[in-house]
Amino acid sequence: MLGAIIGDIVGSRFEYVEHKSKDFNFFDMVCTFTDDTVMTVAVALALSKIKRVNEEYQRKKIIIDTLLSVGRRYPNCGYGTMFYEWLFTKPIQKDSFGNGAAMRISPVGLFCDTEEEVKILSKEITEVSHNHKEAIKGAESVALSVFLAKEGWFKEDIKRRIAKEYYPEINQLTCDKIRDDYYFDVTCQGSVPQALTCFFESCDYEDAIRNAVSLGGDSDTLAAICGGIAGAYYGIPLWITKKAWLYLDKDLQNYVKEVIDVFSK
Repeated sequence: MLGAIIGDIVGSRFEYVEHKSKDFNFFDMVCTFTDDTVMTVAVALALSKIKRVNEEYQRKKIIIDTLLSVGRRYPNCGYGTMFYEWLFTKPIQKDSFGNGAAMRISPVGLFCDTEEEVKILSKEITEVSHNHKEAIKGAESVALSVFLAKEGWFKEDIKRRIAKEYYPEINQLTCDKIRDDYYFDVTCQGSVPQALTCFFESCDYEDAIRNAVSLGGDSDTLAAICGGIAGAYYGIPLWITKKAWLYLDKDLQNYVKEVIDVFSK
């Protein structure tokens, strides 16, 4: 969860800049959290409430209520048009394959105890607002990657699993190949394989985030997706966590503390 939040904060200032380089100050005065952070925290909060809820419709009600409750506190944090409509007018399923489905899903991989649980909760959380097969696939691939990283899988084995079950094309992708002609893409199919590649080519958490930013495009979301996995795999240097914490307001800090307390138990 923190890995995704930090990726969002670091990538936020490059979202429309097309910074095609890994050379940049990791934090800056204009860094901020965006909808990626808000929705990641909301998903984590929802998960903390549904551990012993057996009925799917009850879990989905908790998920929707939590997304609405947290999301509506931050109306100007950068939601896409379709999700803004979902959040503030009619929270019903939409046939959306936006990458918002994948950028918020990393807490599922940390929270769940089995792969089956990962897939069930990832789908339930995703389809309340993104009911397209590409969104469900993208979110599940990210959640599963986080889970496998948490379970101690090697990167090469995670990559083989993702290529086999979700994105065969990832075997041909490299950051250099993507970077040359990559553009701003807010779809799952145009963001998730690219963000995963940034993780697979990384050597530590910071390097993974730098890879994601260097692609250009929707940099905060690419870095949030990549960062969620990298954080679970490498851990996060303490100095990075402490610095990122200062960019969150008190409400988000309290939400994160609440989630960490529940998850740690």
